[in-house]
Amino acid sequence: VQLQASGGGLAQAGGSLRLSCAVSGRIFSRLVMGWFRQAPGKDREFVGGIRWSGGSTALADSVKGRFTISRDNAKNTVYLQLNSLKPEDTAIYYCAADLSRVVVSTLPISYDYWGQGTQVTVSS
Repeated sequence: VQLQASGGGLAQAGGSLRLSCAVSGRIFSRLVMGWFRQAPGKDREFVGGIRWSGGSTALADSVKGRFTISRDNAKNTVYLQLNSLKPEDTAIYYCAADLSRVVVSTLPISYDYWGQGTQVTVSS
């Protein structure tokens, strides 16, 4: 499985960005896709996740009501829509694939494959 994240950039507070994660390789029915972020000097933090089969999602409390996750099965792509951005959302955002579980895990160690990361910078 290979993951290619894109869509990061610079946004003003209150603005929006959409991140994409293209998934290539064999996609298993147990696949769960997660989004994490890591700010300088901080641990990698769970943002949200989605089950490939069924599409159920989970979001961190810090982004609920502002971020949404979706997937396009035909394009093998997962999206993270970032709305109402805040300066504290500034981080490198990573997508990740968990091939073992049927529920979204918030732990980075649960994920088997990682994309390269895309920078999101929010100015105040």
